[in-house]
Amino acid sequence: MDSVKRYLRFVKPYKWQIAGTVIIGLLKFGIPLLIPVLTKYVLDDIIANKHLTSSVKTEKLFWVMGIMLVIFVVVRPPVEYYRQYYAQWTGTKILFDIRNELFSHIQKLSFKYYANTRAGEVISRVITDVEQTKNFVITGLMNLWLDIATIIIAIIIMFTMDVKLTIVSLVMLPFYAFSVKHFFGKLRDYTRTRSQALADVQSHLGERVSGMPVIKSFAIEDHESELFKKQNQNFLDKALAHTSWNAKSFAVVNTITDISPLLVIGYAGYQVINGPLSVGTMVAFIGFIDRLYNPLRRVVNSSTTMTQTLASMDRMFEFIDEKYDIEDKPDSISLNHVEGNLDFENISFAYDKSEEPVLKNLNLHVRKGETIALVGMSGGGKSSLVSLIPRFYDVSSGRILLDGTDLRDFKVRSLRDKIGMVLQDNILFSESVVSNIRMGKPDASMEEVIEAAKAANAHDFIENLSEGYETKVGERGVKLSGGQKQRVAIARVFLKNPPILVLDEATSALDLESEHLIQEALEELAKERTTFIVAHRLSTITHADRIILIEHGEITEMGSHEELMRRQGGYYNLFQVQQLDT
Repeated sequence: MDSVKRYLRFVKPYKWQIAGTVIIGLLKFGIPLLIPVLTKYVLDDIIANKHLTSSVKTEKLFWVMGIMLVIFVVVRPPVEYYRQYYAQWTGTKILFDIRNELFSHIQKLSFKYYANTRAGEVISRVITDVEQTKNFVITGLMNLWLDIATIIIAIIIMFTMDVKLTIVSLVMLPFYAFSVKHFFGKLRDYTRTRSQALADVQSHLGERVSGMPVIKSFAIEDHESELFKKQNQNFLDKALAHTSWNAKSFAVVNTITDISPLLVIGYAGYQVINGPLSVGTMVAFIGFIDRLYNPLRRVVNSSTTMTQTLASMDRMFEFIDEKYDIEDKPDSISLNHVEGNLDFENISFAYDKSEEPVLKNLNLHVRKGETIALVGMSGGGKSSLVSLIPRFYDVSSGRILLDGTDLRDFKVRSLRDKIGMVLQDNILFSESVVSNIRMGKPDASMEEVIEAAKAANAHDFIENLSEGYETKVGERGVKLSGGQKQRVAIARVFLKNPPILVLDEATSALDLESEHLIQEALEELAKERTTFIVAHRLSTITHADRIILIEHGEITEMGSHEELMRRQGGYYNLFQVQQLDT
């Protein structure tokens, strides 16, 4: 029940709305209880009353039916409306709060988490599981208590009519309670398994939809259909196991609740024939049995719903409990001013403790405004090194100092605010061009956006798009070419205007015209900033103040292009190979 206690934190701000909904609900469920009482009164006190004339009986009948019509036609509809409206309003508001908190949580999770978790799994927790928890509020905190209150009120009224008949009515309750406990205890495990299987289907589907160009280009539609069928079959098996157990539960519980009316009818009929019981009381009791066991059946439904809800709660809190790899220290400070001096002191880094370090005892001093190019074979550790600067990961040992202060002493967001990044595969969101550029500075004016686009050599092509700056670029910027996407990404860094710049393979895999335009924009962007360039194409970094060759996680050469070419070492060999390729 730990999940329930934790969930109540989200419920607490709405306790008065829930209390008000329950009170209105008592009216809603209490009004129908008047029907059996009305039936008894009409049968025993009006129709069967030998002391009244027909005209008096008719008058009394009209009066009592008039009162009932007012209650059911005038009073009940608004009660029904407000009960339903406030129940849904409260549940929806709680989900709103939970999803807001979960999105903040999602943004704090590390790159390591996202490297090991599929996007569909995260979306399933935030959408499907959170939606299921709404039933805890509407069913668990409202309907369940209202049904229990209805049962108690019905039992009290029944006891005032006939004690023995009430006991007969309740004789099946112990069997009912036992069957609910037995069947619904195991249902939670079935529900968790089913939910995970559904999340797996969603994750698989999400990956395949985003990777549809690969599927089509390799013509593997049949193969992928088989893979999806396996995922879908797994969900079907888990869903059917859940359904089978659920059906058994309902079969047993509903059989028990169906026996009670038979017992009441039999015993009450015998009492009317042989004893003092009136026909009105018998009919009223049969009505109350319906009012008594219908809520009990709803309690069973509620038990099923609550079981599913608790399983979703467990999955939701399991996600919330994911630890942050990168967190602010309690005494961390905001980074307000940056000179741009960076010192890497004896740093080592491994993505996982069980893996070999990708960077080993590396030392490097970078001066303010210096342009540093990192080169070497793939897998050498270049991108790993630059990912440590904005603290996407933390060093395993050693430390990185910015202007003399350890990066881990700064608040993470204030540190990243001072760093601009242009990557090989920059992600654009499916919004307008202007929205994507404004990510560099959300409150930027249109004039600032255009100025940044011009600096990135992007303004001309943007103007030629169908709707100019308001053109929607599609998911991940699919409507733009690789070079256009890069220039939009560079424009948003121009807009951000950071003192530290990281360019990770920013001109890789582009055509010559795009590369020329982008290289021109990047050189303009790097002016008077501390800049790190990870480059595969060595011809693009000959202008760097220092070129650093990283091999197997260690610095093996360092110097300007001219110095390294004169040295005729590893950098010289790489450069010669690329020139021959060209």
